[in-house]
Amino acid sequence: MTGSCLDVDTSVLHAVRLLGSGETQQVAHRCGINSLMTEESLLDSAAHGWVALSEFAGSRRWSLTSRGRAEGERRLAAELESLGARATVSDVHARFVLLNARFLDAVTRWQMRPLPGAPMAINDHTDVRWDDRVIDSLGTLGRSLTVLDAELAAAVARFGGYAARYDDALTRVTRGESRWVDGLGIDSCHVVWMQLHEDLLATLGLDRGEGH
Repeated sequence: MTGSCLDVDTSVLHAVRLLGSGETQQVAHRCGINSLMTEESLLDSAAHGWVALSEFAGSRRWSLTSRGRAEGERRLAAELESLGARATVSDVHARFVLLNARFLDAVTRWQMRPLPGAPMAINDHTDVRWDDRVIDSLGTLGRSLTVLDAELAAAVARFGGYAARYDDALTRVTRGESRWVDGLGIDSCHVVWMQLHEDLLATLGLDRGEGH
């Protein structure tokens, strides 16, 4: 979240939401704050009941509680009002929702390739023309995302960077690194897209679901 106007605690809390859950280093990377400050902020948030720490097989992961989700939305709403940017973000969100349906369709076509008698067949990526059409769709969506991200960043600086991250992932895809379409644990096209979606929902205080 380069250029974020959020304070450290809010940035860290928001990063946890965007990640879903994450280790301290992952949260720090997502919000652009050093690991020590991030850990201190997470411990403070845990004391307030806003985040919870789970440990399994040597991994320590932070996740939001329902109280933390509400607190994060309250802080983002205050930021939005202070910037007078609610109308802009709402307009971009409405246009993003239309693109989202096309994006989800493209990812589905990347993961599945219907065959005679097997409409739910997994895409084995042997049909180069099929995959190329999906990549073309992802490229078209990326160009639309660039426009939306520029409008968002002009109104709320912390939104800047989503389009560049998406483009970086798509570049890797065109070089043959197929996992950068929908891979988890990396800034794949799907991960970046879903994080922007979650960012818009969090900022506007909306629940993910029909029409959002």
